[in-house]
Amino acid sequence: MAVGTVLQCPTLKFELLIQLVKTMALPSLAQARQSAVRALALAVLVGLPFLFIPLAQSQTYQVIHKFAYADGYHPSSTVVMDAGGKLYGTTYQGGSADRGTVFRLARSGSGWILSTLYMFQGGADGAYPAAGIIFGPDGALYGTTSQGGDPSCGDCGTVFRLQPPASICGSISCPWTKTAIHLFGGTLQGFDGRVPVGDIAFDRAGNLYGAASRGGQYDDGMVYQLTRSGNNWTETVVHSFTNMFGYPQAGVTIGSNGNLYGTVQFAVGANFGAIYQLAPSGMSWTLEDLYHFQQGGGGYPRAGMIFDAAGNLYGATTSFGDNGGGTAFELSPVNGGWSYSVLYSFVGNNGGPDATLTFDQSGNLYGTTGADGAHQLGSVFKLTHNGGAWSYASLYDFQDAGVAAYPQSNVLIDSSGNLYGTFSRGWTPYLCPDGCGGVWEITP
Repeated sequence: MAVGTVLQCPTLKFELLIQLVKTMALPSLAQARQSAVRALALAVLVGLPFLFIPLAQSQTYQVIHKFAYADGYHPSSTVVMDAGGKLYGTTYQGGSADRGTVFRLARSGSGWILSTLYMFQGGADGAYPAAGIIFGPDGALYGTTSQGGDPSCGDCGTVFRLQPPASICGSISCPWTKTAIHLFGGTLQGFDGRVPVGDIAFDRAGNLYGAASRGGQYDDGMVYQLTRSGNNWTETVVHSFTNMFGYPQAGVTIGSNGNLYGTVQFAVGANFGAIYQLAPSGMSWTLEDLYHFQQGGGGYPRAGMIFDAAGNLYGATTSFGDNGGGTAFELSPVNGGWSYSVLYSFVGNNGGPDATLTFDQSGNLYGTTGADGAHQLGSVFKLTHNGGAWSYASLYDFQDAGVAAYPQSNVLIDSSGNLYGTFSRGWTPYLCPDGCGGVWEITP
């Protein structure tokens, strides 16, 4: 268990002490208490009258599934939960054709049982799902594959729908029925997108939105809409990015006003990326550049964004924060414009959050870092809002690259306050070159 600190002091000695305590690896609460005592003693030695260090709440971390290549490899995306408490997600590789899988985890006594719902075969079937899956208005699962799809395009990707078998299945792993609702065509077919790696979203009318990192009119990425009519889906290109402003790695967030919000990796005048808004205007959409990331304020965002009840946007960047890692940020509407503020700068080497942050019921933020934490192998963290400031606490620091490392998923919180996510590397090195990865749970 890591120790977080919210106290600041103007002296250099104090700041050095804070950094020393924050980077300690503390796997147990007892060790955390011992470290706090050592920190107090050290404070006296360096001439500080006192030091207050609040300990992170005691948490229990456990791995609930270890992938073994045949059932998946390299999970790196969002996980979701149904009303019955079952977890769903994707693995980028593994399965019968090594093109990725969709999985489900269900509780069984004190453990969990994994069911492989689908194994991608490549080609027109799709391959390498980089984004997570979501439940659609009809209760089916929807997602994307970053490659495969239309043979004339090569590896442009797909959007798929996954539904359970029509009849009762008696085995543990019963394949679901997958339908490709869109095959991306890239620049070969009407300036369509290719390589969709961000999460997708449904609006209130049941339209599906997403972003492709490449393709579009200028091959710099695009935002698309899929509209359903019976069993058919029709794609509309919402916006094609240009080489002046493009390369989205995240999906889009739908505001209450119907506007779409997202990030791009590159924008002229701000090589660290930007935040954009797309607003419907008649039969078209109008792009507005809301903010350009700057050195120290974060850069190269891969995570999606979320709204709070007041209409503020929250997101994360992977790198270029003040402390070497990425940042967690807030973008607030102010007098017709937007105000950007950094909530926290992560310590590390380009290891900031890759996945969307998560709010709990108290307004605290949770997330993962891919290569941050006490051992630079990733962490699960909590940002607590108190009196206008945000304090950081590490809930778990990954410790061994051969066991579990590099979480790239979001944090899912269930109704009991349990946290869930995936780590992309570690375990079974003989089957997976750098470990197959797994699914973790943290209980309060």
